[in-house]
Amino acid sequence: MAYEAKRDFIGYGANPPDPRWPGGAKLALNFVLNVEEGSEPSVQDGEGFSETNLSEAHGRNQIPKGRDLAAETLFEYGSRVGFWRVTRMFAERGLPLTMFACAQALERNPEIAAAIRASGNDVCSHGWRWIKHFELDEATEREHIARAVASLEQTTGQRPSGWYCRYGPSVNTRRLVAEHGGFLYDSDHYGDELPFWVTIEGQGHLIVPYSMATNDAKYFGSIGNGEQWFGYIRDAFDTMLDEGRRGRPAMMSVGLHPRITGQPARAAGLRRLLDHVMAQPDVWVARREDIARHWVDTHPYPGRGLNE
Repeated sequence: MAYEAKRDFIGYGANPPDPRWPGGAKLALNFVLNVEEGSEPSVQDGEGFSETNLSEAHGRNQIPKGRDLAAETLFEYGSRVGFWRVTRMFAERGLPLTMFACAQALERNPEIAAAIRASGNDVCSHGWRWIKHFELDEATEREHIARAVASLEQTTGQRPSGWYCRYGPSVNTRRLVAEHGGFLYDSDHYGDELPFWVTIEGQGHLIVPYSMATNDAKYFGSIGNGEQWFGYIRDAFDTMLDEGRRGRPAMMSVGLHPRITGQPARAAGLRRLLDHVMAQPDVWVARREDIARHWVDTHPYPGRGLNE
């Protein structure tokens, strides 16, 4: 039977498995940097408009006809300045990052690609471009997946270990990712705090959930400054760490963007968060690939997916 995405309201339920994180950690924490600048919709790339979403122009009602030079340069800030500020902060503390990288963005910025290659950080494919996969037909989406993998392997020197779409997958994405092969996991899921397995064409496929809640996209909602963001993410971290110490260890994802958190005032919030995290015991700050590999080794595919 062909794989079909089905809604699951149960998950692990009241008794999630013990993830048995390395070193007895009570929380696995993964930081993600979404490297998208240069791959977003634009007039030059055929969309007929300049992307404003998740930038200082977020939610603007009036969009100029043709190129919007302000919107373009808001994205350029992320690759010219923000990427370097954020990655320095992690490198100075010896903390790992997972790169949700759009292939076209790295093709257009060889210096960032080289920095990722040299960093030891892992790469999760964020698609060929930062576009809405749920608007692609199946043949086009299959082509985008293959093109993204080949491109990222060339620019970063590593095959992307995972897959993640902009906002949400199509009904075909997970099947096409499994069909292409070579992926350790995908992260097109927001409904859990632990990895889990599904079955696709009789084979196990690992899902490592992501989060839009613990994400710097919150700056374009209810959060206005770095101190508020730090407090919000810190509260989530403290809550999950406390729950882990009480017998329910889980995984937490924190999503960042160069053009958002790379701004100085917001970077101050990230600095406070990183220092707070480093002061706590019982935390495994890990690459997403390492979390996925740990799950494969510790909780191998049981022969069927969760609740199948």
